[in-house]
Amino acid sequence: MLGKMPSMVPTRTAFGSARVRMPHAEPGQRIGLLGGSFNPPHEAHRLISQIALSRLGLDEVWWLVSPGNPLKSRAGEAPLAERIAQAQAMAADARIRVTGVEADLPTAYTASTLSFLRRRHPQPHYVWLMGADNLATIHRWQAWRSIFDMMPVAVIDRPGWHFKALSAPAARVFASARVPAAMARCLPLRPAPAWVFLTGPLSEMSSTAIRAQRARSLREA
Repeated sequence: MLGKMPSMVPTRTAFGSARVRMPHAEPGQRIGLLGGSFNPPHEAHRLISQIALSRLGLDEVWWLVSPGNPLKSRAGEAPLAERIAQAQAMAADARIRVTGVEADLPTAYTASTLSFLRRRHPQPHYVWLMGADNLATIHRWQAWRSIFDMMPVAVIDRPGWHFKALSAPAARVFASARVPAAMARCLPLRPAPAWVFLTGPLSEMSSTAIRAQRARSLREA
């Protein structure tokens, strides 16, 4: 349903007065953006980030901890400040920076957040990062095509999602914009749309699995 709604990317005027606390960025930096609820953060988040840092030649990866995913229930979600603190502990890498920037913006949608970041700090070379599971479902996101049109995208493989992701609507729509994995290091400098699918060490860990395990432990206690 959300994927069929008209574009709701805020205009420059809507964001003009936003007072946003965000990491410092230098002109020319290569910055990967990994969004999510991080409820809770886990080793797969860090693994995706480290693969991106290495394969794309990134200077930093920013974890954009969302106040809440509009496509998911908020039930059982830890407070934002708690998730940010957990993400900072999990990152354990000076090149990974954690921010709750979306809490300061008048939007709940990724496309709008990325639009704001590019306007506030247009000099860095941004790359949107996501797991293969998200590529398989991104066509349900608000204004999802604008994400591909806004900045390069790097998709990192996830267990059980390889073929589902590469046969998903988004992969088909932007098939001609796919960059060979061997050229991944050039991706941050390419004009959008451009995306790459990267494979590497895989982690079975997921926030959903962690929450399910915790729920089972509580029932059995």
